[in-house]
Amino acid sequence: MTSLLRKVRMRTTIHAHRKVRSVLDGEYGSVHKGRSMDFDDLREYVPGDDIKDLDWKASARHGRPLIKRYVATRQHAVLLVVDTGCTMAALSDASSTKRDVAVMAAGVFAQLAHRHGDLTALVAGPVSPSNDRVRNADRILHVPFGSNELHIERMLRVIHDEIDADGDMPRLDVLLGYVARNVRRRTILVVITDDIDLDDRHRALLRRLDAQHEILFCTVGDVTMTDPALIDRGLRVVGSGGHVPAYFRKRGALHDDLLALGRRRAAETRATLGRLGIVGTRLAGEADVVPAMYELLDRQRHRGRS
Repeated sequence: MTSLLRKVRMRTTIHAHRKVRSVLDGEYGSVHKGRSMDFDDLREYVPGDDIKDLDWKASARHGRPLIKRYVATRQHAVLLVVDTGCTMAALSDASSTKRDVAVMAAGVFAQLAHRHGDLTALVAGPVSPSNDRVRNADRILHVPFGSNELHIERMLRVIHDEIDADGDMPRLDVLLGYVARNVRRRTILVVITDDIDLDDRHRALLRRLDAQHEILFCTVGDVTMTDPALIDRGLRVVGSGGHVPAYFRKRGALHDDLLALGRRRAAETRATLGRLGIVGTRLAGEADVVPAMYELLDRQRHRGRS
């Protein structure tokens, strides 16, 4: 069986001549903004404190604003939240599936965490009904925190094996809801999901999670079915089983409309995340992952300074 982590390493090595790998390593720690993870005690709020650290219940009880203080810890925590719905089996570009992109993106973040001696965990779903490790009704698989390379390989294998063109439709709201209910530790929350429209339910959950976690949001783009590189390939619509007629894919006007639709959706997602104060990126293919991760972390670093 081919090692998925080895594939991630090969990709980061390919980009090393652009200094992307070293810059990623340098940027990773800045996402934490100098804050540690474990709660220690409370103290009175002073101007300049981050309002995310306010303990609203304790403040109400004492009649004055109180801030949570955290004890320094060596290890940070990176939680990968990965959509494994059936549409993630579709093509992201002419040479890679969304599954390839999701595995690569998750692998890059997990590898960076491992290099820093930090912990990674995975929340993925929906998974197959035959997966006997999952007993919740929503079929969400939670791989607890770990730090070694075998642990990373296991998480990547879960992502790879659970994405099935004949599986269930994606449910990002269910994934985010699971994290909100079950993850108490403060984390860097890396969401990797299909290129969907973020509705009111998604926005409410992201606001709730942003109060506790540092969120990085990655959407995986769709290939344009009229892409000239696909003209001689049979295409099936994931989720419906129907095939896309070849003549339908040769229409130039349709190609322009589909490109415009993709750009509009990407712009709307960026705007939604911007209003929520969350940094995100759109991954256009497997080869795009490492440069996109650099750009994402770089923007997060500058956001932390603003």
